[in-house]
Amino acid sequence: MKTRHLTATVTSAALLMLAAGCGDGPEPAPVSSGPSPAVTATPPPGTPTAAPTNGEAPAPAPSTASPAPTTASPAPTPSPSPSGTPEGGAREALRRGDTGDAVRALQERLDRLGYWVGESDGTYGLLTEQAVYALQKAAGLRPDGIVGAKTRAALDGGKRPDARSTDGHLAEVDLDRQLLMIVDDGEVSRIFNTSTGTFEHYTYQGETYLADTPRGRWTIDWQVDGWRDGPLGRLYRPKYFQEQGIAIHGYTSVPPYPASHGCVRVTLPAMDWLWAQDVLPKKTRVWVY
Repeated sequence: MKTRHLTATVTSAALLMLAAGCGDGPEPAPVSSGPSPAVTATPPPGTPTAAPTNGEAPAPAPSTASPAPTTASPAPTPSPSPSGTPEGGAREALRRGDTGDAVRALQERLDRLGYWVGESDGTYGLLTEQAVYALQKAAGLRPDGIVGAKTRAALDGGKRPDARSTDGHLAEVDLDRQLLMIVDDGEVSRIFNTSTGTFEHYTYQGETYLADTPRGRWTIDWQVDGWRDGPLGRLYRPKYFQEQGIAIHGYTSVPPYPASHGCVRVTLPAMDWLWAQDVLPKKTRVWVY
């Protein structure tokens, strides 16, 4: 079976069909505050498969040697601070499912830095996890969605990605870091975790295609305000920017690694926000690099 590059060899008839969608899988289920939807795509080579961590190095194995005798009195145990953390000690990691003032402060800080987090409601849910993914990617950390010491340092240090464009309003898609950024006159205003093409081959109706998100400078020229059924799945409120049916669209699964057939995924609530704020109207430029 010959392999074809989808963006170079597709026929005009296939263009109309493929423009209907580049999503994946069966009809998506509604978004809820429960566990993340299962991800069916295979992470790219090199993606860690271990259980999520807070990014810290593993603790050394306990020593089997007997401790040296000492006559010194043990140090007094510090009194707990009002937050429950020992005075001067490290703050506990935050992760999905946590609630409270510490989570609200995290959400407010992410929002001030431009990471789209939805409502700062004190509950560490899907959208907070997505914003933490984006922060970790911008900081060069492993995106595990857990706010440990390294992620907190990036947060406290105000880590943000830089734009490549210098003028006008546009969307920038950083394929290496898997980030979608809204940029105005060279300043990044909003940052989203995204999941783009896997750059792996797939077969559709006996033909083999490459699941890539084409690099280049494009323009949003078509959009659909609602779910759109396509041969490869369903897309939520897609904004098409490339002639082979590549779009920025909402989807129920947005992992922190490439997982799509080529489109640029964000969460359903993020896509609703982009529409409600008219952030990506038709004719908006889209840079993919």
